[in-house]
Amino acid sequence: MVQQARAARTRRLLMRAAAQTFAEEGFQAASLSTISRRAQVSSGALHFHFESKHVLAQAVEEVAADTLARITGQAGRAPVSRLQRLVDATHQLMSALEEDVVVRAGFELAGTTPRRGQAVDLRGRWQCWVEDLLHAAAADGELAPDVAPAEASMAVLAATVGFEVLGSANPKWVSRTTVNHYWELMLPRLAPRHALPALTPYGTSHPDTTPHPDSSSRPDTGSRPGAAAGSGREAAPCRCQKTD
Repeated sequence: MVQQARAARTRRLLMRAAAQTFAEEGFQAASLSTISRRAQVSSGALHFHFESKHVLAQAVEEVAADTLARITGQAGRAPVSRLQRLVDATHQLMSALEEDVVVRAGFELAGTTPRRGQAVDLRGRWQCWVEDLLHAAAADGELAPDVAPAEASMAVLAATVGFEVLGSANPKWVSRTTVNHYWELMLPRLAPRHALPALTPYGTSHPDTTPHPDSSSRPDTGSRPGAAAGSGREAAPCRCQKTD
């Protein structure tokens, strides 16, 4: 039991060190020796747990994918309207990108040339969830009459993926303030006028959003005011791609 706990701790240290190295240096430039030194783990121990840099990168991506799945799954079950679920999930995702180096590295690895063909497609999974949510919102009359769900999805995805990419160099792009301003501008365009009073661009509070144990965190100083509840129905399951 003690040996298993020690092995699990070593894996966490290695994944966190790898994520930090990938985020700072990129996949190609990152070396296993740098990662093992950063984790204060021997090269032999590193190779025992991860046989190659690609296997280590995949482990980082899978942890990031689990975090994304928790965020979207939680938002999909929330007793609020679909637009509010989208706002909440965006806040939670950007907060994870700001606070968790494993999530940041997982998203960045998906766009790295050597990993592009075999990486976990985190951006694609986010795109799928957003598209399905907004199509369901349109079908139930939760979008403004002149807003097409495909166009709304493009606008949300362009912004959120843009925030993620820019945030790797400057954390202000994934800050709560940036996300607040974005939704202050977008919600009046996306929502029917009668639905706006029940929506908050600041996100609603969800108590079970705790950092993943494999993460490396920075403190979150943003506030999360509450909001009025809406529909309790979940979004349709993702149709545009399979998830693991």
